[in-house]
Amino acid sequence: MTRALLAVAILLVATPSARAQQLVADLSSHLVAITTGFTGADLVLFGAIEGPGDLVVVVRGPPAEVVIRRKERTVGLWLNRSAVTFKDVPGFYEVATSKPLAEIASGETRARYGLGVDVLRFENAKKREDLFVAPYRAALIRARQQAGLFPIDERQTQFLGPRLFRTTIAFPANVPTGLYQVEVLLFNKGVVVSAQSTPLVVSRVGFSAEIFSFSQQHAATYAACALALAVAAGWAAAAVFRKA
Repeated sequence: MTRALLAVAILLVATPSARAQQLVADLSSHLVAITTGFTGADLVLFGAIEGPGDLVVVVRGPPAEVVIRRKERTVGLWLNRSAVTFKDVPGFYEVATSKPLAEIASGETRARYGLGVDVLRFENAKKREDLFVAPYRAALIRARQQAGLFPIDERQTQFLGPRLFRTTIAFPANVPTGLYQVEVLLFNKGVVVSAQSTPLVVSRVGFSAEIFSFSQQHAATYAACALALAVAAGWAAAAVFRKA
């Protein structure tokens, strides 16, 4: 990692195009491989800047459509009575900063670049009023935070000297697969002076990928096999206890 940081610093100093960009960054890996027994993964983003400034790193997972339903008590039962469908909701969202976001950029700038969960905008399919949608949006964010997909606390981007920086991106075990974008923004006096976007892939590999593919293509057979294995495991456990 130290060699990589030094290489980035040399590139920034020696290359005219890099100097014009003011920012160079890369990931320790561009693939998060989900295998059997996957419990999460940490990646390191590292880089260098040419001049003074503040850094904001934003990791966005693959967008998807999400339906949030509201339950109401009806005749003594809790039933789904209304729902809102949100479009392009990131499957994962995390921010890392060199200092608190409020000290780096104004609320308007944060909203423009989507920096922070509190300013994320999710388009609802039926174009309903914000006042109606607000509690559904709050429920969506709360559910993602509880699942660890929208981390509540901002991560810290560390400067290793006047130019070099690094931060760790933590992916939970339930991280969705797909194409991610890792954006690095360099701010100076509240204005973005340089930016870079790096792709990242989260994908199932090996036996885990084969099981997932089979479950998608042959859902009924997969369910039957899973049920049969569960019954067999129950019989085996019962037999062991009887012998004990």
